[in-house]
Amino acid sequence: MVSVDSDSATSTANGSETASVPLPVKIVVAGGYAVGKTTFVGSISDIDPLTTEAALTTVSSGVDNEGDASAKTSTTVAMDFGRVGLGEDLVLYLFGTPGQDRFRFMWDELTRGAIGAVVLLDTRRFEDSFGAVEYFEQAQVPFVVAVNAFHGELHHSLEEVRMGLDLDPDVPVVATDARSRERTKATLLELVEHALVRAAH
Repeated sequence: MVSVDSDSATSTANGSETASVPLPVKIVVAGGYAVGKTTFVGSISDIDPLTTEAALTTVSSGVDNEGDASAKTSTTVAMDFGRVGLGEDLVLYLFGTPGQDRFRFMWDELTRGAIGAVVLLDTRRFEDSFGAVEYFEQAQVPFVVAVNAFHGELHHSLEEVRMGLDLDPDVPVVATDARSRERTKATLLELVEHALVRAAH
C-alpha cells in the first residue's frame, strides 16, 4: 500500500517539522519486444537512465523475436532503470523489463516490491502483450495497459484493446507516447492512482 505516515516528516530539536522525506515507489515497465520500454523510461527519468542493451547478432536470429522491428539493432538483456520525482512527496523508481522471452526469469526479481506495472502495447503486434498481462494478473500486481502511439497512430481503439486482452473492468487502458515526457508522466500518475485504489480495497 502506498501511504505517507507521520514518520515521513523529520523534526528539529525544538519539535518543529522540517520538509518531508519523499516517498520512494517502485514501478515496473513491461511489455513485448521493441514496444518502447527503454524509450519510456528514458523520456521521463530525471537522471541518465541505466540501460543494459546488447547488440542483436545473427546468433540470436530465430531466438530473439524481431516482430515488426527488424531495424532494431539492440535489445535489453537485464533491465532499464530510471528515477523521477513527482512533486516533493513522491519519487518513482522505474525498472524496465527485458522483452525477450528468454529473459522472462528476471521478471520476478524486478517486480518484487513494486506497487504496480505499466504494460506497454504496440497495436501492430497485439499478441506480444499477452504474456505481460497474464504475468501481472497471476501475480496480482496492479497494472495499466498503455497503448504506445507509434507515429501518432493507434491501429485499434482503447475499447478494442480492452476487449482483445479480456481485461477486468477496473484495469485502466490509456494512450501514451513513450517519447513524450508529459504523456509518460500522465501514464505513471494513472498507475499510481490505480494502485492506491486497489490498496484501499
